Amino acid sequence: MKKHYDFIKDVYFFNDLNEETIGKIEAVCHRQTANAGEVIFHEGDVAKNFFIVLDGTVEVWKDYHSAEPDMLALHTRGHLFGEMALIDELPRSATVIAREKTDLLYIDRADFQKIVKEDSAIALSIMKSVSAMVRQSNESFVEGLREKNRNLEKANLELKETQAELLKAERLSALGKFSSLILHDIRNPLSVIRGYAELVVLSPQNAEKSKNCATKIMAEADRINNLANELLDFSRGEIRLNISIVGLQELIDQLCDSIRDRCTPRNINIRTNVEFPGPLLLDKERMLRALYNLADNARKAMPDGGTLTISVRAAGKTVYFEISDTGIGMSREVQEHLFEPFFSFSASGGTGLGMCIVKSIVEAHEGTLSFQTREKEGTRFSIALPLMN
Repeated sequence: MKKHYDFIKDVYFFNDLNEETIGKIEAVCHRQTANAGEVIFHEGDVAKNFFIVLDGTVEVWKDYHSAEPDMLALHTRGHLFGEMALIDELPRSATVIAREKTDLLYIDRADFQKIVKEDSAIALSIMKSVSAMVRQSNESFVEGLREKNRNLEKANLELKETQAELLKAERLSALGKFSSLILHDIRNPLSVIRGYAELVVLSPQNAEKSKNCATKIMAEADRINNLANELLDFSRGEIRLNISIVGLQELIDQLCDSIRDRCTPRNINIRTNVEFPGPLLLDKERMLRALYNLADNARKAMPDGGTLTISVRAAGKTVYFEISDTGIGMSREVQEHLFEPFFSFSASGGTGLGMCIVKSIVEAHEGTLSFQTREKEGTRFSIALPLMN
């Protein structure tokens, strides 16, 4: 009785075989039913038989019991699975599970090998089928690679477009923030300049008052010039030093003169201690700017008054500039963002470039910048420069 003959002869492994040979195959076939979710065999099992799906569906899984299993294929009516392990005699390379109630035909290893040895037509048919499977697999693999490459190219293009949009948005955001900070910093000295200029106009005959107002106007103009220089240094991304021989006592005196008028209204006492007067090789203008930024930050940190101490000393082949205050100190958040551009922790605002510029100037002199701070007790900044006089 040819119960499964018509079914077997239509299976692609056997559709070139004659009636007698298909009869031999049918004779060694056994029937098995697997319920939904039932494992037919596990990856790594010893191969004992191969299967033909009579009715239903099975799933083929790789790394089924791992955290990231992959489903490789679905087999439905007329499909074979498990035959490769019988041919190469290696352990099962995947796990097969019944997706639904599935009827199977299977052939034992011994019966399979016996009929292959006895009938060369079966061996030839299997070789042709395996070759066709390999070719189809290669074509699918190549097409899969092409599709992945196309998707990667598309994703890469989309990523570049997205990055371009993000960079554009970031630039516009930074420009807007930057412009706001610059306008704030420029507006203050401009207001002071206008105020003193009005006083000169109102008192043209008072020479002493006009001289005092002119001095204030020049100081505020210098502030704007320093701001412009900071912006230029930041925009260039590097600092080119103009090295000269500098007397440090003169440098500290100049620093005190530039900061004193801003400290006096806040009852801030300035103390200096220049143990090492120099001379020293450095960029005077930029180092003065760095020291001014530190001193002005110290001033801002003492809204209720206090003491600003500026000292210079030498130890070995290193010169130390130290600026300390008795102010509010810095919080952990301020310390973490201290040297980031556009970060300002002062209530009076600013470009947020001050500390970034200080660090750049110090490093351009091959020096180091460090600080110690404690909330409600004060902060001390220390600049260490190599002694090259």
